[in-house]
Amino acid sequence: MGQVLTLAQQKGGAGKTTLAVNLACAARAQGLRVALLDTDPQGSLGRWFMARRDRMDDPGMAFATASAWGVAYECEKLRKEVDLVVVDTPPKVDADLRPALREASLVVVPVAISHLDLWAVESVLDLAGRERRPARIVLNRAAPRARLTAEVEAAVAELDAERARTTIRNRVIYAETLGQGASAVERKPTGPAAEEMGLLWEELRLAMV
Repeated sequence: MGQVLTLAQQKGGAGKTTLAVNLACAARAQGLRVALLDTDPQGSLGRWFMARRDRMDDPGMAFATASAWGVAYECEKLRKEVDLVVVDTPPKVDADLRPALREASLVVVPVAISHLDLWAVESVLDLAGRERRPARIVLNRAAPRARLTAEVEAAVAELDAERARTTIRNRVIYAETLGQGASAVERKPTGPAAEEMGLLWEELRLAMV
């Protein structure tokens, strides 16, 4: 049975979909069979997949959608077919999020470098804790050597939560490739974006074992 990586964050714009896409492609680059599950009504992950399917004969991964309460059924079905299911969730924390957390082998909570993102983290971590699921905070869209980045890093360190060692930088290639149904991992496999995403995936993979 495959594992489930659920990306969740109360605040929109934290980079859930971008991380979902690139982590899925990083796992696929290692030879894993991957499926995407979009539970966000905005459908950003689904639009990425359709753009990918239009561009490629074989998108290289499976795709499904589900309402909040259909997550368990879809995850059960997909886990029989693939090694990894990556679940993108809506930007909110309520009862509708709980099924996606309940299915997770690991919950990934992206935090863009802003205090607003930071303030939204604790409710997600609390809900993951209630479902007894491990979580990792991932600092996203970070500017190196910026004072705000250092402030957010220090604040995250004070939370009662695990943080991924790898920080994802604010790189144009993530936005460029997302609109093309591609990923930074695929576009420049030896570039810095692919390197940092590969390191992050390896951390998360080990956390799911």
